[in-house]
Amino acid sequence: MERYSPTGNEMISLPTVNELTGGIEAVGFLSMAAKGLIELRGSIERPFLLPFFEIDGQRVELNNLSCEREHYWIPKMRAELSCGSAEITVLTPVGERGFALRLELECESNCRAAMGLDGNWLETTHCVNEEKPVEGTKHCYESGWNGGIILDQRCGYPLFAIAPMCDREMSCEYECGESMSFRLRHEAELEAGIPYTVTFFWGLGFEEVAAATSAKEMLRRTWEWEYAKTVRWLDERSENLGSEKLNKIYNTNLFFCMFYSTGITMDTEELICATSRSPRYYVSAAYWDRDTLLWSFPAILKADRELAREMLVYVFTRQSRNIGVHSRYIDGTVLEPGFELDELMAPIIALNNYVRETEDRGILSERFINDTIERILKTLRSMRHSDVALYETFLQPTDDELVYPYLTYDNVLVWKALIALAGLYPEKYSALAETAEETRLAIYNNCVFADKDGKSYFGWSVDLNGNHDVYDEPPGSLQLLNHLGFCAEDDEVWKNTVTMIRSKDYEFSFADSPIAEIGCPHAPWPWVLSLCNSLLCGYKEQALNELKLTEMDNGIACESVDPVSGVCTTGAAFATCAGFLCYAIRTAVGGRHEN
Repeated sequence: MERYSPTGNEMISLPTVNELTGGIEAVGFLSMAAKGLIELRGSIERPFLLPFFEIDGQRVELNNLSCEREHYWIPKMRAELSCGSAEITVLTPVGERGFALRLELECESNCRAAMGLDGNWLETTHCVNEEKPVEGTKHCYESGWNGGIILDQRCGYPLFAIAPMCDREMSCEYECGESMSFRLRHEAELEAGIPYTVTFFWGLGFEEVAAATSAKEMLRRTWEWEYAKTVRWLDERSENLGSEKLNKIYNTNLFFCMFYSTGITMDTEELICATSRSPRYYVSAAYWDRDTLLWSFPAILKADRELAREMLVYVFTRQSRNIGVHSRYIDGTVLEPGFELDELMAPIIALNNYVRETEDRGILSERFINDTIERILKTLRSMRHSDVALYETFLQPTDDELVYPYLTYDNVLVWKALIALAGLYPEKYSALAETAEETRLAIYNNCVFADKDGKSYFGWSVDLNGNHDVYDEPPGSLQLLNHLGFCAEDDEVWKNTVTMIRSKDYEFSFADSPIAEIGCPHAPWPWVLSLCNSLLCGYKEQALNELKLTEMDNGIACESVDPVSGVCTTGAAFATCAGFLCYAIRTAVGGRHEN
């Protein structure tokens, strides 16, 4: 089974750095024109880039590679050899249009050695949920701009180019065909016991010149400079939670969230938000209001306020017209139609969190913010029941169809958003506090039912004709009502609801399993989002113990896990979930512990 250690920066994604081989199977970037993700692909057997080492003319087999993430994000793989050791480090420098691989070889005796990269550009794919091959002509040729080769693809005019440079003398061999093969190689005389390094810088651009000079920029800066800059960036945002195990889970998922739920497009250099920039997640490279604003945004807000503000600008401009629609392309146009009430409320809740955290009230006077709020309120009013202050939705938080149109959880988000607007704009929206109170009362009057023992609980959805269902979903759980501020911790209705959901008698509960979390038909295994909910609703110790058992996707959040082993069962590389996991951990245990 493959073990991947993804890395990336704002523009480059390397989602499949294979810990077992050291190979980089794909290199990705975002394209606004293409409305999604573009990837240059190799294969598992012949990845896009595969490091190699030779000693005295013999290829060294890299068996039993060990991998660590330096500063929780920089993959470093090491192989112990019979005659020394070899290391591969993959760096995606922040602020750069490219990435770098450093190869290091240390031998026990003097020898003639070679180090380099075998390349296999099998195909280019376009991804928005589904992957399709990109048609066009692929080219590999020598260039005076970098003293090496350029790989580019054209469709009448350039689509993109990628180019390597090396910090030592490099030879290049290549073969053009349906699959482009190339080899970058450096030879040297090694002295016993002295590590020898070679660094290959890869630049991305619209065409030859941009790609080559992107690589040249990093070469001129040097590996040491780019590495130190990136480490400073990572260290400034990482947290000390008082436990190395928690530190590893938190910081790795934080950086995965930051670099895979946001990104900068190569062609227009705009910040975008997405579920995940990794095609390993089954609905990747597309935008959901809920996923971005309720899950990834809170963690990013704590780590990087400037990035959080940019996210809000993107949502309230590019995505403004279709807020509340199931899913959209990164340019804001509709991908999957279908109204979702939780998504309609998400931008206001995120805006309120941002202002509360940063005290940046200046953003509230921006016209694009005010225009979008008016659009949200107009849509909200159209979803209100004619007589009762409850609001309907078409899809549930899993994006699946519902049983009844009025969801308790979604209407709690309406209550929270209206309260937020009344506080943010007291002169303009103070009356919404009264509307929010009407919704709160409507929830208690219409969404509360009694079981056979007379205990009251919140129904999941209702039709206002006396019908309801007993149900819960990890992406929008009734367990969060206290965390959202809707009810007190000692509220009997809420306590009974949580007990019922977590009971072994509940159909989708795994209460008797080591990972005792909740599933649902969308993915009938324990959800990582459910573990997050547990951290936030009073089951902190249980959830922290589960975290120790939960491998997820090689340490990174996924949709659901096996109830015993804790390994990923669905939804690998779930970047927005990684953000909510960080938020839940930090909320439960705090941050910045003193060593």
